[in-house]
Amino acid sequence: MADITRRLGWRHLRGAPTAHVRHHRGEKLLHDGPGLSFWFRALTAAISEVPVDDRELAMTFHARTADFQDVSVQATVTYRVGDPAVAAARLDFSIDPDTGVWRGTPLEQLGTLLTETAQQHALDTLARTPLAEALVDGVAVARDRIAAGLGAEPRLPATGIEVVAVRVMALRPEPEVERALRTPARERIQQEADRATYERRAVAVERERAIAENELASQIELARREEQLVDQRGTNARREAEEHAAADAVRAAAEATRTVKLADAEAARTVRLAEAEAARSVKLGEAEAARAVTLARAEAAGAREVGEARAAAQEAWLRVHGEADVATLHALTGTRLAENLPRIDSVTVSPDVLTGLLARLGGERE
Repeated sequence: MADITRRLGWRHLRGAPTAHVRHHRGEKLLHDGPGLSFWFRALTAAISEVPVDDRELAMTFHARTADFQDVSVQATVTYRVGDPAVAAARLDFSIDPDTGVWRGTPLEQLGTLLTETAQQHALDTLARTPLAEALVDGVAVARDRIAAGLGAEPRLPATGIEVVAVRVMALRPEPEVERALRTPARERIQQEADRATYERRAVAVERERAIAENELASQIELARREEQLVDQRGTNARREAEEHAAADAVRAAAEATRTVKLADAEAARTVRLAEAEAARSVKLGEAEAARAVTLARAEAAGAREVGEARAAAQEAWLRVHGEADVATLHALTGTRLAENLPRIDSVTVSPDVLTGLLARLGGERE
């Protein structure tokens, strides 16, 4: 859009490099070209501004394939105005001298022309193409057909329009049809995924089996080595026991020899002690025997003397008793009896006993 400035009844227009400006006053063309800047009077000026830059026109339309399936086509057409004079003569690119805004809608008209032309050629192509083929090759076919159709369209050069490029981004069926078409592929992909899963599981099982076999082989090898270790330990233990036994035998032999020597020495010492003790005992026995004989002789002499003394005493005692009278003997008997009787605290004498005793004493005195 041109930049217009007011100054005392005059207008100043400053264009852009991508806008082609044509200034007429009556039938006379005063200014013609892009990026112009000039003064003009609004009452006598007729100004057109035609964009000459490349423009993108996005379009979306529906088409029907040969098997009566609805598809949507998304495309973009790049175009530009190649002949601004022709375009300005065929379309209304005039601008308001006060605001610089287009009086009409020329770009919408160009868009409608390009969209309908492209849609016509795309529909004509897709109507003779089945859905499956359209989904596979429809984008390239539609792009080529639209580009060829726009290039051969006579209205575009007559309007000063040049088509720079045509792009078709997508060609899609209805969601239900697209879902149905995706199902076999999804099933195949799922089958491939399942097969890959099964193969992976089989490989995993095979690897696990190999790992288990390796572990089993390792365990067998460890068991074999443990058996060798046990055998070696047994051999070492037996060897150690044999060494200990040999050492013990040597120590026992040495100890036995030492014990024998000690026993021999002890026996010799015991014999010597026994001989000395025997000699001493003999000497003591002889001395004791001599002393016993002497004592026996002394005791025999003393016993004989005592016996003789006792016999003499007994003989004297008997002689004394034989010479003594009966009363004296009774008195001595009572005395000896009293000496040998136990202690008597009291004696009870009955009158009969006392009378008889007294009578006997009196008789004996007579």
